[in-house]
Amino acid sequence: MMQPVKLDYLVVGHVTRDLVGDSFTLGGTVTYSSHTARALGTRVGVVTSTDAELDLSGVFNGIALARSESADTTTFENVYRDGRRRQIIHSHANILTPDMIPANWRPAIVHVGPIARECDISLSDAFDSAFLGVTPQGWMRRWDADGQVFYGEWEDADKWLAQADAVVLSDEDVCDNKDLIMSYASRTRLLVVTHGVVGYTIYYEGNSEDFEAEDVTQVDPTGAGDIFATLFFVALNRGNDPWLAARFANCVAACSVTRPGLRGVPGPEEIARCQAFLSCAGE
Repeated sequence: MMQPVKLDYLVVGHVTRDLVGDSFTLGGTVTYSSHTARALGTRVGVVTSTDAELDLSGVFNGIALARSESADTTTFENVYRDGRRRQIIHSHANILTPDMIPANWRPAIVHVGPIARECDISLSDAFDSAFLGVTPQGWMRRWDADGQVFYGEWEDADKWLAQADAVVLSDEDVCDNKDLIMSYASRTRLLVVTHGVVGYTIYYEGNSEDFEAEDVTQVDPTGAGDIFATLFFVALNRGNDPWLAARFANCVAACSVTRPGLRGVPGPEEIARCQAFLSCAGE
């Protein structure tokens, strides 16, 4: 019998190839979130699918990796203009299902983070005792024959919203549809909607409150929402209330946009600074 492997944080979703000119960087929620969770000093696992040729050596050092081989790796091209993102998807890896998760993994927090509709609905029932955090942006993406990505309805929203302990999405994910945001908020325990450089809104126990973003010079917003969500989920699971957890996540995530790509993942010193700031603020 295999010995149980206890994980503090498990992320499920596709590692992506993000095209930048003639080269690419690795991205996806699992990449940004797992690196952020590792910076918090947690034991981290990733469940993903890529083609066999994608070299992940050195990328997930210190992170348990369960990779299912696929014919392709999910590949995106992101174009930013006037603060908005236009996406093209060039290829897509396999759908992720519970049988791809090692049977002996025992996560305390599970973060389901699809980026291209890859997380199957059966995953919602796969983690009975774990804290379930959801970043649903990938379920709200569709693409045409040319790979142009556009908004689509979150088809399994009812199930995921009911199961989740916390949900984080951006107003861009829902095309700034405030009625839809309110509908989601009424159907889940805790919802945070991020607004980029403007800030974020918390919906909890029938109330909502707006908060401003940190004043920083933005270089690259890629991954900032994933970093925020990871910090938020961990802080909640450690017993912080939603308001303090979000302030901590916002403080650290603000640093991420001042650096490009995975260089934006926070280091332990940034995490410690924000923890100290919030401790002083709470006294």
